[in-house]
Amino acid sequence: MPTPLLPALILGLAAGAAWAQSVALSGVAGSRALLTVDGAAPKFFNPGQTHQGVKLLSTQGESAVIEVNGQRQTLRVGDAPVSVGRGAASGGGAQRIVLTADGQGHFMPQGQINGRAVQFMVDTGATVVGIGAADARRINLNYEQGQKVRMNTANGTAIGYRIQLDSVRVGDVLVRNVDAVVTPQSMPYILLGNSFLTRFQMQRSNDQLTLEKRF
Repeated sequence: MPTPLLPALILGLAAGAAWAQSVALSGVAGSRALLTVDGAAPKFFNPGQTHQGVKLLSTQGESAVIEVNGQRQTLRVGDAPVSVGRGAASGGGAQRIVLTADGQGHFMPQGQINGRAVQFMVDTGATVVGIGAADARRINLNYEQGQKVRMNTANGTAIGYRIQLDSVRVGDVLVRNVDAVVTPQSMPYILLGNSFLTRFQMQRSNDQLTLEKRF
């Protein structure tokens, strides 16, 4: 499934964990938090207020602490939605990712690198996770401390940086210690290459790609 660097529509993904609520922090106003629950319209919560099983405990800066079914979770503005509540695998215990292709056949899951929200594109032709320098700076990667590697680009030879990511998350599935290369040019999304994909058994059926975690 190697694919060219083309913008594509983000499609939904489902993880194989048991049911959990999806909650994202859209903003903070004083002690109130603007939360998005299960994809519904954002709603302001006051401390102690509960809606659809989600309780706001506190806010601080651009973060908020919520509680769902006895489980506490810290959310940050701009991060990808997290799954909380019954059976949630927020610790990375889920084993399966199911992706649906867009009209061009691309698999475009949203996810997180080191806890920061990113946009992926699955690319089995990429040896490692490929990150543009602009994205690397946005998610606070100290990539210039990594190993320098020589890269061939459309504009000639350039220097990239090989690093190791602490964690890569897609849906409820988390993988630790994933090799990546930061490229000098900007990219519209991050290539989800084989340093992540080889941790899974992959099976494609029509427009669905299932990743079953191997280790």
